[in-house]
Amino acid sequence: MARAKIVALVGEAAVSQALASDADRDTTALAVRYLLQVLADLAPGNTVEVRVPPFGAVQCIEGPTHTRGTPPNVIEADAGTWLQLATGGLTWADAVAQGSVSASGQRADLSAQLPVPWQRVTA
Repeated sequence: MARAKIVALVGEAAVSQALASDADRDTTALAVRYLLQVLADLAPGNTVEVRVPPFGAVQCIEGPTHTRGTPPNVIEADAGTWLQLATGGLTWADAVAQGSVSASGQRADLSAQLPVPWQRVTA
């Protein structure tokens, strides 16, 4: 059964709090999951698996799919790195160069999808 979607208002508040201070584990987990959800909505598909242990993982980006075992394209980052990548505080190229992100497979590149549009535009 699929996990319930995180409401934007709740997710955005968690991301803002996680970026502003030393958020507690629950807030960090919610922020990570919300940003993964936004990524999956922005780039639907099953070609790349993005993992942020222990908080969450999503499959995204159109292309060849896999049905069993470890996906051929896997990206893994810790929570702090993922928050920075997804919100624009860190570029994909810098994260890879610093070794802050692990990316394996020909399609394991999120540079075109980052940062994700996580804040609703209000007038």
